[in-house]
Amino acid sequence: MIVLSNPTAIANEINVIHSLFEEGLQLFHVRKPSYSLKEMISFVAQINPEFRPQLVLHSHHELVESFKINRIHFTEEKRKKNLELPPKFTNLISSTSTHSISDFNSLAPEFEYAFLSPVYPSISKDDYLPKTDLFEAIKDRTNTKTKLIALGGINAKNIEKSLINGFDNVALLGTIWNSENPIKNFKSCQRIALSYLQ
Repeated sequence: MIVLSNPTAIANEINVIHSLFEEGLQLFHVRKPSYSLKEMISFVAQINPEFRPQLVLHSHHELVESFKINRIHFTEEKRKKNLELPPKFTNLISSTSTHSISDFNSLAPEFEYAFLSPVYPSISKDDYLPKTDLFEAIKDRTNTKTKLIALGGINAKNIEKSLINGFDNVALLGTIWNSENPIKNFKSCQRIALSYLQ
């Protein structure tokens, strides 16, 4: 299971991130689209070095070496502009975002996994709704090299449906950061996900 950061700074964020890792979180996506290089350095520096190999950088990819991070994420826009990974990033594990199954099917095999969103109405973004039934759409999946990750409106009530109907894993955002008890929510989701991902 994957968790994405809140896009903007929130209180107690670093402590929550550490608690998520201590509860068994596999990967944490650092997605702070408006952060400057200086802000990103400050944010990542606060995360315990033992967890940094499980971080995935969405921006400021140049920080991977200094922080010993080996995963980077390409937004859909960045991916479409850079059809090939720059040489210095070829030894890194990469992921990306997609919003249609045709886009997902056309991905280069270098991408370990890709988000497909929104699967359900978003918890964190108002009026961000599925334009098509992605469960119907993924019946046309032809790309088996890249893992397909459900994103958008994922919570404990719909993880089972997502995994039974063709997604390889799920990613959480709003169910963590728009919650009064993010760790409790994470553990509820993790328990369900693990029963299908073992």
